[in-house]
Amino acid sequence: MQPKARATLSPEAKAAAFADLRQRAMACVKCPHLAASRKTVVFGVGDINAQLMFIGEAPGADEDEQGEPFVGKAGHLLTRVIETMGLKRDSVYIGNILKCRPDTPGQSTGNRKPTPEEMKTCIPYLHEQIDLIQPRVLVALGGTAAEGLLGRAVYITKMRGQWHSYRGIPLMLTYHPAYLLRNQALSEKRNHWEDMLQVMQKLGLTISEKQKGYFRGR
Repeated sequence: MQPKARATLSPEAKAAAFADLRQRAMACVKCPHLAASRKTVVFGVGDINAQLMFIGEAPGADEDEQGEPFVGKAGHLLTRVIETMGLKRDSVYIGNILKCRPDTPGQSTGNRKPTPEEMKTCIPYLHEQIDLIQPRVLVALGGTAAEGLLGRAVYITKMRGQWHSYRGIPLMLTYHPAYLLRNQALSEKRNHWEDMLQVMQKLGLTISEKQKGYFRGR
């Protein structure tokens, strides 16, 4: 999907446009069942001038409670990955396709996968975020996020590490941090890190020998 022609905004105009977008998203009730069950809208967090943007599928219970994406165990791992890349969490932008936690009727705990219809309804907000931020690289975290962006089935174990284009921006598919918490295999950690090395290379970041060697088997 290609974006509309992007106008170059002044820093003040960009900040105002982002604030307006946030206000509209925070008041959204397009999905009544989600609006009724959420504690807060999880808009996104980070630098609106970021070169790198991470995209997940939807908020979980921790994110719904705190109003910020990727704050649970998976979020802590994502933060460590960002720092290992030589960046800071507040220097990138982190968001989700869905801004509300998917409801779980009859369940007191746990999360569920967002439906294609829910993602289709909410994704225009993400499109506006991307078009305003204009990052140089996008990273889809996990198969569901990749499916929501690409509009087709994604087998993340087979398709991770591949470049795609989304709204005219290079898009890398990689594992969701939660998958890496479940699967502690060194080979999978290395696969994920190789994806991040590709991202660093695309951004023109300096890659040290130490960084090149992370998670290599001995």
